[in-house]
Amino acid sequence: MTMSPLPRARRARRGLSLIEVLISTLIVGIGLIGIVSLQARAVQISVSAEDQLRASLLANELASQMWASRTVSLPAAATDAWAARVADAAGAGLPNGQGTVVVNGGTARITVAWRPVNAPAAQERNRFVTDVMLP
Repeated sequence: MTMSPLPRARRARRGLSLIEVLISTLIVGIGLIGIVSLQARAVQISVSAEDQLRASLLANELASQMWASRTVSLPAAATDAWAARVADAAGAGLPNGQGTVVVNGGTARITVAWRPVNAPAAQERNRFVTDVMLP
């Protein structure tokens, strides 16, 4: 009868440590995938918040012009220039941006609509709507 260089209990433990390493590697890998997906979602939410802020600033820009002129009926050149700034995504505008102004009596409804860059064309546009009322 020959003696094995390692006792039987020690040989069995050597196989268990390999399984433990594989399981811990799997758990760390799943954790890393979760962190990467959370980071991607955080960036998406940040871009959405930035677009909403930009839409409110653009609408406020036109409302300020109305208050300064003391009328909701601005010249077509002013509203057209503003709508062009809204549509200029390379500048201070929004991706797929569209700005409209509807005047009804002493009230103007300013609407800024946009669709995120990677959103499908069938997706409904995001909207920011504000009303300006002047006597």
